[in-house]
Parts: sequence; structure tokens; C-alpha cells
Amino acid sequence: MGAKQQQIAKARPGKKSKRQRRMQLVVYIMIIAMLLSSITTGLVMFL
Repeated sequence: MGAKQQQIAKARPGKKSKRQRRMQLVVYIMIIAMLLSSITTGLVMFL
């Protein structure tokens, strides 16, 4: 039964698991936070 569910999961590559989506969201948030911090650091240097 478990092997059949794995085959079904592989047949649908477009659907991501909740864990993968959450990890991707965390990565995006971290990247945005790094960009914002670098931008604000650059602005502080000019002030």
C-alpha cells in the first residue's frame, strides 16, 4: 500500500507537500530580510 501511494505522489510533480512549501516560504522570507537589511545599512551610511 505504501509503495502505491509513492507512485501516485510521483505522478503529480506539480503538487508540493506542505513541508516543501513551508521551507520555500521561509527561504523567501530570509532572502527578503537580507535584502532589506542590506538596503537599510546602505541608507544609514549616506545619512
